[in-house]
Amino acid sequence: MLSLIDILGQNRIIPIIVIDRVEHAIPLAETLLKSGFKVLEITLRTPCALAAIEKINKVLPEAIVGAGTIIETKQFSQIKSTGAKFAVSPGLSKALVFEAEKHNIPYLPGIATPSEALLAHQLKLKYLKFFPAESMGGIKTLRAIAETLPLHFCPTGGLHTDNFINYLHLPFVTCVGGSWITPPKLIVKGSFNEIATQAKQAQKILKKTFS
Repeated sequence: MLSLIDILGQNRIIPIIVIDRVEHAIPLAETLLKSGFKVLEITLRTPCALAAIEKINKVLPEAIVGAGTIIETKQFSQIKSTGAKFAVSPGLSKALVFEAEKHNIPYLPGIATPSEALLAHQLKLKYLKFFPAESMGGIKTLRAIAETLPLHFCPTGGLHTDNFINYLHLPFVTCVGGSWITPPKLIVKGSFNEIATQAKQAQKILKKTFS
């Protein structure tokens, strides 16, 4: 089983995906895989999200598919049955942390404040989602938190083509997450060519910056 750091280290960007129709799952995942994105987060915001995760895992086993928007303990057993490789939450809860450990699922909870980061540190967590990044002060806030606690982050929320690379320059940022590569409006329309264009643009920026 892949550890959380193994998963977060695969790509510098994790597309955050909202799927309204399960038939979009495979063409979307194929588009992202071909564009260099192996790790995919599908949020549990729609009725077909669990089915979409399960379908991608069966058809495209090379993809590393996780479930986002975990807000209840019962969701861990649900996502485990779909073969989800990791879980992500918008916030931090002891109950969710313990449930993830119970099911042996790599888990990335979200924090937004120093108090939440301190609690995460006390729970012996090392990797956290910083959310909503831009609304909570962006890089200035994240830097202030990271300077006081030995943590690593995946910032999400308000990131886009023009600012994501600024976060990736920070030594305590392992990767970033965002929906700008996979806007729901493009997924609904089945505009996978447009999604491929945005995915390739992001990869081009990464290559230009870090190669």
